[in-house]
Amino acid sequence: MIRIHAIQTGSVGIKTAQLEGRGQGVQRLLNVLTDPVWTEPMPIYAWVIEHSEGIIVVDTGETARSTEQSYFPRWHPFFRRATRFYVCPDDEIGPQLRRLGIAPRDVRWVVLTHLHTDHAGGLAHFPASEILIAREEYQVAKGIPGRIRGYLPERWPTWLRPRLIDFAPQPGGPFPASFPLTSAEDIILLSTPGHTAHHLSVLVRDSGLSYILAGDASYSEQLMLRQVTDGVSPNPAITRQTLSRLRDYAQSNPTVYLPSHDPAAARRLATRTTVSLPQAASA
Repeated sequence: MIRIHAIQTGSVGIKTAQLEGRGQGVQRLLNVLTDPVWTEPMPIYAWVIEHSEGIIVVDTGETARSTEQSYFPRWHPFFRRATRFYVCPDDEIGPQLRRLGIAPRDVRWVVLTHLHTDHAGGLAHFPASEILIAREEYQVAKGIPGRIRGYLPERWPTWLRPRLIDFAPQPGGPFPASFPLTSAEDIILLSTPGHTAHHLSVLVRDSGLSYILAGDASYSEQLMLRQVTDGVSPNPAITRQTLSRLRDYAQSNPTVYLPSHDPAAARRLATRTTVSLPQAASA
């Protein structure tokens, strides 16, 4: 049997215009930067999978250094105007794993859904693990172009030499590209572009249930069901296509849907509560 744990590595506040995108093109980003309204602090979840083939961590959460002004580039408007982190040292994934009785050095694989700081900020805890990142996500996040896009490659550990994943045109339900991680093929990486152009999600199948560790494919289950694109997606049309595939998968398979910032995600995991799709209105 597979066991999945939710680890909350602090919280983050964002603008409401990032939660639900408004406008078209560049205006969407401008709306995020100028929106005066903040969300309530949302959890920053990482996930731990206990599997017979080894312990797997999906995303590493944020570092407590994110609360220091010097951690982020002062020239970048997004970090100055559109995000607030609430993370203390004990919130980081390393100490929390140890409280579960798991040493970070015992983690076989670390899978990153994408390389935004609140998903990759805890990488320093895993020098002994194999780090898996979608090849194109890694490439667009590097160097000065990556920094302009809002990544922080200068904060990655100097030892980082990830295993880069190339998705094969191997359908996983409605998803056209996937990558089996385990030999049992009960854990599969899915290409779910949208929030970033090369975002991935992790599908876990166990005891007749599917669990989708969705990263930021949507910020909540309800936003996925409503097919709402966020305000920082580089291509809202591609995001909507991914959201449609997620909903189609949940319609055909009992699915526990677990985005990284959904306040209800840990409870759904604990109770194995599957996605409930709204019924079509009767004629």
